[in-house]
Amino acid sequence: MQHIPASNRSVTWLTLFTTMGTLICCALPIMLVTLGLGAAVVSMTSAFPFLITLSQHKIWVFAFSGTMLLFSGWLLYRPGRHCPADPALAALCEKSQKWNKRIYWTSVMIWATGFSAAYLALPIRMWLDS
Repeated sequence: MQHIPASNRSVTWLTLFTTMGTLICCALPIMLVTLGLGAAVVSMTSAFPFLITLSQHKIWVFAFSGTMLLFSGWLLYRPGRHCPADPALAALCEKSQKWNKRIYWTSVMIWATGFSAAYLALPIRMWLDS
């Protein structure tokens, strides 16, 4: 039985988890502070000190996760990719492709949300206030 290579599956899941890192390090704290829940952010950083490290190195977090997204997108949409001719394997391949695309586009949305919160929200707010 043929299936998606483990390397492609692991890249897809690694991409999802790295983009979640962008959301956790940058978008979630900004959103909580905006909603007046600064104490929740303090409590989160006390319980999970690695969040401070992530936010201090957010350029690298975004660069790495963006690179992973590009690589994952290339694996997903590269030319010459096709499913087997066997009907059972073709159905399994199509189902896997559909889930990989869902995970990929979810990751893209998470990355875009984190990027917007980390890099665009403050400049836009300052532009609107002036």
